[in-house]
Amino acid sequence: MPMRDRLSQVVAAAEARGLDAIALVPGPNMAYLTGLSFFLSERPIVALLAVGEPPCIVLPELEAGKARELGFRAFTYTDEEGYAMAFHEASAAVELAGAHLGVEALRMRVLEERTLTRYAPQVEMVPVDDVISELRMIKDERELGAMRRATRVAEEAFLSWIPTLRAGMSEREAASRLIAALLNNGADGLAFDPIIATGARSALPHAVPGDDRLQPGDWVVVDWGARVDGYVSDLTRVLVVGHPSGPLCDIHPVVVDANAAGRAAVVPGAVAQDVDAAARRVVDAAGYGPRFFHRTGHGLGLEEHEPPYIVAGNTLTLKPGMAFTVEPGIYLEGIGGVRIEDDVAVTDDGMITLSTLPRTPFSVAV
Repeated sequence: MPMRDRLSQVVAAAEARGLDAIALVPGPNMAYLTGLSFFLSERPIVALLAVGEPPCIVLPELEAGKARELGFRAFTYTDEEGYAMAFHEASAAVELAGAHLGVEALRMRVLEERTLTRYAPQVEMVPVDDVISELRMIKDERELGAMRRATRVAEEAFLSWIPTLRAGMSEREAASRLIAALLNNGADGLAFDPIIATGARSALPHAVPGDDRLQPGDWVVVDWGARVDGYVSDLTRVLVVGHPSGPLCDIHPVVVDANAAGRAAVVPGAVAQDVDAAARRVVDAAGYGPRFFHRTGHGLGLEEHEPPYIVAGNTLTLKPGMAFTVEPGIYLEGIGGVRIEDDVAVTDDGMITLSTLPRTPFSVAV
């Protein structure tokens, strides 16, 4: 979708809710709606999308060129003079005093909130995250293409990384090698810091790689992803150091079946919690229900976690263009865990699985 169409849609949605304007801070929403990317720093930057007005932005003079290129009216400041006058002038230009202003409740800092209220007296701030999420949840072909590329890069990096692993290597060293493989295979950056958890630590879904070493017989959970052209992938597979043995041998096929059941439930018109329920029924039937204690999935796009969330209680209807993970897991405290995660997208007549890696355990040399 062209950037100007996105701006028009979000402003129209804001107006329909009785809002006068939307304020955006640096982050994925600003990038998605305006094409502008900045670091969130001590120098505040706020884009103001007012109903019936050209878009404007408050930002440091050193960043103003790219905003003007995209048609934004720039209210600039220097480090020496500070940002007070720029916010004062921008607030007056779009008549923010007493206005109903949509804000990113999950992203706006106290810094921006207090600055806006200081220079726009009696402004009423209203969370507008859901309005933007409704737009971002439906990916167009360009976005899905970027996600496919991010998935291919992540998979190729993973396959090139496995032969470099050996028993005795620490999780931390394995993670550093995976990061290098991602960058060497074409990732623009990481989707997130990889999770590599061996042995009993694999029962911790969000373990941070540490000094534990891969030992013969260990099962290892690997959760990783690539960022390509702004969009991310998010995958999980398991490794076995040497010959697979122990109770996780019985758990692994249950998780594979739960993953397949969840993906099979992805069709347009289903609701998000249906996918969660389909995966969970398989785990429940095998007697491990209490050991699957996180949601089945989360949306993917510009962020590694975004709507839609695939969880009980979410009655959101799945629509073509939505993309998310399906990642059931079973975790046995003191023993280890298994999680299998794939990236899927809803199509007009069903779904596609973006990821292609086998779901059998990958072997690490002893």
